[in-house]
Parts: sequence; structure tokens; C-alpha cells
Amino acid sequence: MFERTKNNIISLIFAIALVILIISFSIGLPIYNRSFYYLHVLVLDLPEETGYEYAEIVEAYDEVLDYLTVTGEEFGTGILEYSEEGKAHFEDCKKLFDLNRNALVISFIVVVLLIVLNKIGIISLVRPCGLRIGFWASIVTVSLFGFVGAACAIDFGSAFTAFHKLFFPGKTNWLFDPHTDEIIRILPQEFFLSCAVLICATVLIISAVLIVRAILKRNDEYAWRI
Repeated sequence: MFERTKNNIISLIFAIALVILIISFSIGLPIYNRSFYYLHVLVLDLPEETGYEYAEIVEAYDEVLDYLTVTGEEFGTGILEYSEEGKAHFEDCKKLFDLNRNALVISFIVVVLLIVLNKIGIISLVRPCGLRIGFWASIVTVSLFGFVGAACAIDFGSAFTAFHKLFFPGKTNWLFDPHTDEIIRILPQEFFLSCAVLICATVLIISAVLIVRAILKRNDEYAWRI
């Protein structure tokens, strides 16, 4: 009885960690893959739209991303002007970026550790209805992001506003004035829409792989179980 309870608790921890890993990894893709933004500079023709040189746009973006993702980096936007309110918003953003990075690292460690312990027989991850935990974690993740994806597809502008009101409650410094915070001129809404599409697509692809794998391996008692 004790062993079954222990395995159930560990399996629940594994499922939660796997959901967090899928989400944080998907969110991290457009953050840490800077070429994704560089491509948009060309596709959206930002030099023509903003009047800045390609190198100036990339420099400004890189400085902001360095501040958001690298510990100890000072805030900067290249040659672009910024206000104290604009800087304060990026300070708030940095907390979310740090949270996602920490979630990604911790969940990855937990998932890998429990997979190894399960493989060598120290623990035994349960299989509800004969399906691996990866199946159920994927169903939960897709359900969560299905709502987000639907909201973005219906009205991305409203979803974008709702996101900021949810994660920056009571603040309006995310409403940039392009005259005082020029960085917003090189971060058009189309880019954030592409980020949302990439994140949702990644969640769906990873989840689909885990779901299909779980179904195909349903009766395989000796396979590496996730």
C-alpha cells in the first residue's frame, strides 16, 4: 500500500514537471532563438518601416534580450531612446523571463531524473488506463494551450491586451509611446503574433508525439516508460 501511494505521488510530480517542461521549453524557443527575430526584421521590412538600419535594430534587440536573459546585464536599447517607465516594464518582464528559465531548468532535471530512476527500477511510474504519463500530461497541456490558441486566433489584439493585464496587474507602462520608447517601433504586434504561433505549434507538436508514442506503446510493458 505504501509503495503504491509513493509511486502515485512520484508519478503526479512527474506529470506536473512534464507539463511545465513542455510549456517552458515552448515559450523559450522564440526567446533564446534570436534568429527567429532577425528573420522577422527582414520579413516585416522593419528598416523600411522604422527608418533604422538593420544593424541598429539587431543591436537594440540584442541589448534588450541580454538584459532579459543574462544575469547581471544592464538595460539598454542600442541607439534607441527609452523612458524610465519603459525601462520599468522590462524590469517586470525580466521577472517573467527568469521564472520561465528556472521552470525550464528545474522541470528538465526532475523529468530526466525520474525517467532514469524508473528505467533502473528504483521507482515505478504508474500508467493510468494503461497509458504512459506522457499521454495525460500532453492532454492537459494541449487543453490549456487550446484555449490560449483559440483566443489568439479569434482576436490577437484583445488576447495581447488581456495577457498584459493579467501578468502586469494595475500597470500601464506596457503601453509604450513610440516617441519616448522607440524600442516598440521594432517590436510590432505581428512579431508577437508569430511568437504565439510558434509557442502553440511547439506545444502541439511535442504533445502529439507523446500522445502517439503512448498509444503505440500502450501494451509494451518493457519499453522505456514516460
